[in-house]
Formats: sequence, structure tokens, C-alpha cells
Amino acid sequence: MSILQPVSGIFVLLFFAWLLSENRKGVKFGEAALGLAVTVALAFIMLKAPFARQVFYLLNRGVGLLEESTRAGTSFVFGYLGGGPLPFSEESPGSSFVFALQSLPIVLVISALSSLLFYWRILPVLVRVFSWFFQKTLRVGGAVGLSAAANIFLGMVESPLFIKPYLKEMTRSELFITMSCGMAGIAGTVMVLYASVLRNSVPDAIGHILIVSIISIPAAIVVSKIMVPETGRTTEGKLTPPQPATSSIDAIALGTTEGVALLINVVAMLIVLVALIALANGLLGLLPPLFGKPVSLQGLLGYIMAPVVWLIGIPWKEAPAAGALMGTKTILNEMIAYLDMAKLSTEALSPRSRFIMTYALCGFANLGSLGIMVGGLGSMAPERRNEIISLGIRSILSGTLATLITGAMAGMLY
Repeated sequence: MSILQPVSGIFVLLFFAWLLSENRKGVKFGEAALGLAVTVALAFIMLKAPFARQVFYLLNRGVGLLEESTRAGTSFVFGYLGGGPLPFSEESPGSSFVFALQSLPIVLVISALSSLLFYWRILPVLVRVFSWFFQKTLRVGGAVGLSAAANIFLGMVESPLFIKPYLKEMTRSELFITMSCGMAGIAGTVMVLYASVLRNSVPDAIGHILIVSIISIPAAIVVSKIMVPETGRTTEGKLTPPQPATSSIDAIALGTTEGVALLINVVAMLIVLVALIALANGLLGLLPPLFGKPVSLQGLLGYIMAPVVWLIGIPWKEAPAAGALMGTKTILNEMIAYLDMAKLSTEALSPRSRFIMTYALCGFANLGSLGIMVGGLGSMAPERRNEIISLGIRSILSGTLATLITGAMAGMLY
């Protein structure tokens, strides 16, 4: 397979982002080129330097400690439903995973922790540090930088919690970057789960999932700044947000209370959107079968995505199967797409194509996540709720384009 295919695919995807831009004349191509160079450099280092992968794996263990601590609380309250020891044998990997009781509660812990770190004046310092680093590399402000960096290991709701006081001050472009990074990344809570699903079909799955979590962030920033160019002044993180807490315990209590409201919003929006998608598929199922299969949203999108996955390096004969995976990931979620990929034979998808799709599928950009995004960010910045909603579909597109670009890079360096 020629390297020209994924290389040209990257530029086609970026051109598509430009076509979707709110302000094509305002796109700063120099910044886009610099961001793309940073992304390629990170991909090369991560894929070709084993020691770097180990460093980031150790960093991920720190996040794993946070997850384990949260699991201690959820298992104490909910028992095996919250991640405690199972009273029965698990027949398939991940079947005992209860999203609402094992993944979402970390929102409460992060909310309390971020409130405490703001009270201790630690997070404002980190904002200034990341402001300097990302200004030099990706030309973004410190608030966006901190959220983007947190997105490497945390989810689309947890990472913006670290910059909650800055959300109302951000420009439209910065808000969109924050949303896009959330859509392009995955949470540390599910990294190991995805790796266990892919263990038998993708060698060193945890390493690759961690790598794509890193390189998808600069890719998302590049795509975001093309789709919604910056026209204002970036938020540098020099604000001094009011801190209502009077003590460390008070800060934890306030953060937990805020996290409860956030958690309820996320759960409610997720239930409604997934239900509406199921309803749409039920109505489409009344139509005559298409190519011998029931009509569904993800199936239709799979046909649309076949030429797209071909662009990133998938052979044409394997493109329909890979496109269907992208359709499943976009309409439902990446977990189901990974489960489907693990079931495919080597005739349907070669080892190289599985490697590329591991990267391309690794992101939260789907319709269900839109509910999480609107519910989460809308709760954190209610005065910008309408703007968040208006950018929602665009953030799914930008997150998808970002993960497709990382998939193309994986194809280049395979």
C-alpha cells in the first residue's frame, strides 16, 4: 500500500474541514501547518520510540490511580454493579461494565478535586504553564491548553471541569476547540476496557490507544481552528476566579455538589439521545432491506464512510467493512465499533487495516456523546448553552476528522 494514499487523505480531510469553515478567509494556514507538523512529530515519536510510550504509560497509571480510587467508592456503594468483585463469571470482556455506575461517577471525584485544586491555587498556576507551552506550539491560550492536555487521559466532561471558571470568558473558537478535543479523545476510564476487547486482534492495544489519545488532541486543535477560526483574543488563564470555598473541606463539598448536578444532566441527555437514535433506526427498519440488510442510520453512514476510510489507507475491498465500523462508532459509540471489529475475520479486515481503524475509531465523536457534551458543558456554562448546542454537530464532525487524520498517520507509519 502506497504511503501516498494516507498522506493525500490527510490533506483531503483538511480541505473538507476548510469547506465546513465558518470563515474560510479567516483561516490561518501557517498555524494549521504548524499544528499538523506537531501532530506528525508526536505520532512519529510515539510510534517509533518505545521509551516515550513507556513514559506516557506511567503517566496513565496516575490517572489509573484516580479511576481505582473512584472505583473504591462506587464498589462500596453499588457493589459489583459499581466495579466490585463479580459474584459470577464474566463470559465476555466488558459485559459487566455499567457505564452509569462505573464510568460517570468519576465526574463527581474530578469536580471535587478541581474545586480543591482551585482553592489551593494550583490549577491557576498550571493554566499559566500550559498557556506558555501551547502558545509556542499550537498557538492556543492557557485555558484551552489545560483542558486539551487533560483530555489525553480524561473525558469530555471531566477535563473542562478543570477550566470551568474560564468557560464563560472563552472565545467561540476556544469553546469549539474544547468541544472538539472532547469528541476526538476518550476517557482514561475506558482505555483498559477497549484494550481488553482488542487484545486478540490488535497487538499492544493499550499502547496504541494511549498514543492515539495523545496525537488526536493536536489534530483536533488543527481541525477546530480551520472550522472555527480565531477572531478574538485568546484566554490566557491570567484570570483570578472567585473562590467561594472557605476551607479545603468546604471546597470538596462545593465541588461534589456541583458534580451531582452535572452528573444528572449528563445521564438525562444521554438517555434521551440514545433513545431517539433507536427510535429513528426502528422507523428506518420499516423500509425494504438495502443490500440484504435492514436500513439503519449507522448502516447508511457506513456506505458514506467507505470512500473516507479508503482515503486514510484502507484497501478498497475492505472499505465497506471499515466504513460500517465508522458508521457504528458515529451513530452509536466506539465501544460497540471495537466489539464489532474484534469479531471480524482477517479476510474482512487485515492486520494493517485493524491497526489503522484502532486509531480512527478511538474518539467520543458520536451522537450519544453530543448529549454528554451539551449536558456537561451546558451545566458548567449555562450562559453559553445555546452556543454550545449550535456547535454540537460541528464538534462531532471535527472530532471525527481528527481521529481519521490520526488513523491516516498510523497508516503512514505502520
